[in-house]
Amino acid sequence: MGGEPLSSTRLRDLAWIAAGVAAVSWLLIREYYGQLPPLRWFVPLSLTLLALAEVIAGVQLRARIRRRPGTVPVQPLVAARTLALAKASALVGAGMVGLWAGLLIYTVPRLGYLAAASDDSWTGLVGVLSALALVAAGLWLEYCCRAPKPPDEDDRANGRPRREPDGLGPFG
Repeated sequence: MGGEPLSSTRLRDLAWIAAGVAAVSWLLIREYYGQLPPLRWFVPLSLTLLALAEVIAGVQLRARIRRRPGTVPVQPLVAARTLALAKASALVGAGMVGLWAGLLIYTVPRLGYLAAASDDSWTGLVGVLSALALVAAGLWLEYCCRAPKPPDEDDRANGRPRREPDGLGPFG
């Protein structure tokens, strides 16, 4: 059951998901808009709260993976579960970007003559921004799950410390 190693989430894949969901949601909203309940601006803010929690978790996890002083090392299963959460958040966030964008695609052209379009457009804008925050947080958490590169053979043989590509040193 070897399979391929897990790869980083690609922005191109997230963009395709968002575009596909936007098209489907626009079609559904076009058909059923009059039957929808009022959409309140605070509804999509739960995505922002999830994004904030993931950013905080990412900062803490990154410190633990890099074994900064005063932190407890991460168990591999915790890192794997966190990586699954990160990937799922990026995918769900992309889908929600598409959902809220589909609402915007329907409501913005109707601002002048549809009474509910103004409020629903603001809700759609908050939704797109909140969903983008979740995508970014998911990608950040995925980045934080990366293990630091092991020292090069040449560096260990010469007794030199490992060089970090980002210039932050061994505890970067």
